[in-house]
Amino acid sequence: MSENTPHPFSLKGLAARLRGLGQRLTFRVVAISSLWAIISLIVIATVITALFRQVSHRGFETVLSAHLFNLIASVSANEDGWISGSPNLGDLRFSEPLSGWYWSVEPVSPGLSNALRSSSLAGFPPPPEDPSVPFDSDYRRQYLSTGPRGEQVEVIEAEVVLGQGDRIVRFRVMGNRTELEREITSFTRRLLAYLAMFGAGMVIINVAAILLALKPLRSIRDALANIRAGTAEKLTGPFPAEIAPLADETNALIDSNRRIIERSRKQVGNLAHSLKTPLTVIMNEGRAMGDQRGELISNQAEAMQKQIDHYLQRARAAAQRSTLSVRTDVNDTVQRLARVFAKLARDKQLALDLPERPLFFAGEKEDLEEIIGNLLENAAKWAQSRIAVSLTSTGMTRVDRTMFQIAIEDDGPGIPEDQAKQALKRGRRLDETKQGSGLGLAIVADLVDEYGGELRLVRSELGGLRAEVELRIA
Repeated sequence: MSENTPHPFSLKGLAARLRGLGQRLTFRVVAISSLWAIISLIVIATVITALFRQVSHRGFETVLSAHLFNLIASVSANEDGWISGSPNLGDLRFSEPLSGWYWSVEPVSPGLSNALRSSSLAGFPPPPEDPSVPFDSDYRRQYLSTGPRGEQVEVIEAEVVLGQGDRIVRFRVMGNRTELEREITSFTRRLLAYLAMFGAGMVIINVAAILLALKPLRSIRDALANIRAGTAEKLTGPFPAEIAPLADETNALIDSNRRIIERSRKQVGNLAHSLKTPLTVIMNEGRAMGDQRGELISNQAEAMQKQIDHYLQRARAAAQRSTLSVRTDVNDTVQRLARVFAKLARDKQLALDLPERPLFFAGEKEDLEEIIGNLLENAAKWAQSRIAVSLTSTGMTRVDRTMFQIAIEDDGPGIPEDQAKQALKRGRRLDETKQGSGLGLAIVADLVDEYGGELRLVRSELGGLRAEVELRIA
């Protein structure tokens, strides 16, 4: 892990992972749809709970009002002011001791006696009145009070004239409000549990449906990866009607790109062949002249030939870099070139260090051979007795591209650090006593640059030069 890479368990790493998730289409669609489902279920639960509470309270008050009318109809007072009656409200809770459901009949005017109580009070006094609540025009009022067991009760109270003489009697019916709230709470909990299970199932089905709908996009992604890896030439497979035009346009683009590359190859080849013969004639004529002017003409024509070869090589590399399906086996290329150079430089010991797992270069075989061949030729020219070639996967990424490294080193005199850049210039030769055109390292540098890689010239542990080339893995 590089210094600039955030640790996955740090705040920066978490933020980076969240940003990465936010950029994924699947995550955004699933997150938005799931969030909308959760908000909808919360709204539904809130509305249903509010409606159930409203209906429950309204029904509760209606029942109390009905019991109050039955109680008034069941009680009377004789001429002596004796209050009597046998109220039967049709609810067993008025008979159950301390059930929270009570009624009472109490005299208000002088001359009345014998207050009546429901058997559910069991000898306890009725809940206290609330004098702060006024009576309405029908001499009725409604308020909350506290029962004998501390429960909250809702009281509906009315004052009625019984018999003659304007003798007023107070009728009170009380219902257990705490019990009602418990029922509402229980209903709310069950509703939330059912909606939560329904919401979880809906989110799972929604995620499954979205993943299934996006599966063709993943198929296209895999097909494009196969094209880039060189194992396929176009997008194949059944695609939905919405995705099929995208696949067709992509295939058309790939075909167009391939035709452009082939046309460029032909043009490069035609240019090389059209210039080869005239330059050969000029060089032969210069040699035939034999004098100083002939030698000058021959040398300049030869230099033109090298420059043309150099820039044609760069043009071909630039064209191949734009293709999608080019890949080259690096291990095989290194081993093949090593066998050739081992025969050409029999006095030099060549050591190879290659990984067991094959690596593939995202580029043309000819370009990779040009890079490795020039570096091996340069090493063989300067090495005293030893040349070492190593191939490793660096594990580094550049713009999401994994790189591999080829290192070729020798035990020669090496290149001072201050002259390393000069050695990469076209035609630059640090030692004129050695044969060569001075274009080898410059060609390597140009090709590596065209493929987005990097070339470094450093000091080798063998004592000479170590040329390190980093290129992209296919």
